[in-house]
Amino acid sequence: MVDVDSYRLSVAKSLGADDFVKVSTNSQDVDEEVIQIQQAMGNDIDVSFDCAGFSKTVSTALNATRAGGKVCLIGMGCNEMTVPLTPAAAREVDVISIFRYKDTWSLCLEFLRTGKTDVKPLITHRFGFSQEELVEAFEVSARGGDAIKVMFNL
Repeated sequence: MVDVDSYRLSVAKSLGADDFVKVSTNSQDVDEEVIQIQQAMGNDIDVSFDCAGFSKTVSTALNATRAGGKVCLIGMGCNEMTVPLTPAAAREVDVISIFRYKDTWSLCLEFLRTGKTDVKPLITHRFGFSQEELVEAFEVSARGGDAIKVMFNL
């Protein structure tokens, strides 16, 4: 697990992440952080999932993933990015994407139904559905901090 936020990393660790690397938001740190990530993994990285969608996070995933591996773009943090595609292409790293988690709902619901996956620890905040609570919920989510999943009670 890789993140810029210590709290989210601690939650990931408590939920079973084998190891984690805290990274910066500075693009100049990518090369050094890729080494740390690869060392934490202990093996080549076959598949990376970028859940943030920023130039730095995609660059990190592309650089950390082994030759012939795959990078899955999930997050959509910004509309346009500058990323090192040529070196990744030379190493034959495949870039794939997923939008709206197409065709995954039934599997997710099955995991929840059977108890295979417990999402309760990820729900850090709950709000009602009034105008004031909606605004507050979005502000809490945007601030980050200890917010992982912000839910609305209907």
